[in-house]
Amino acid sequence: MDNIIEGGNFKTNLGKLLKQRRQSRELTLYVVSRTSGVSISHLGRIEKGERFPSAEVLKKIAAPLGFSEPEIFTLAGYMSTPDRREDRKTAGTEKTSLDPYVARILGQEPLEVQRAVVWILTMLKSVAGGLKGQE
Repeated sequence: MDNIIEGGNFKTNLGKLLKQRRQSRELTLYVVSRTSGVSISHLGRIEKGERFPSAEVLKKIAAPLGFSEPEIFTLAGYMSTPDRREDRKTAGTEKTSLDPYVARILGQEPLEVQRAVVWILTMLKSVAGGLKGQE
């Protein structure tokens, strides 16, 4: 499978990620289109990597796909990972701090690898969320 780590096309990878998320949530293109206001054809082109979503489109599809806006913007490359100075400011605050070890290790990696790690985490969270619903 072509992915970010293997150096595939970033547009295609984002589209695949969005499609995987949609399918893991058992949503059709029609449902995402109706809830987001983005046309089915445009969503399909994004999933195929033929189009890259604007920030406005990402905002519209974030919630239906179960992403927070910062999360989807980071995955799309519109936002970078938090600056280390920000990590120090928020250290000790729940859900906003980044473990210093994790920050140091990820900080040594190129942005593509950092985004791949976020992508993998997002997929794991998506799968775990799906499993909770089956209990």
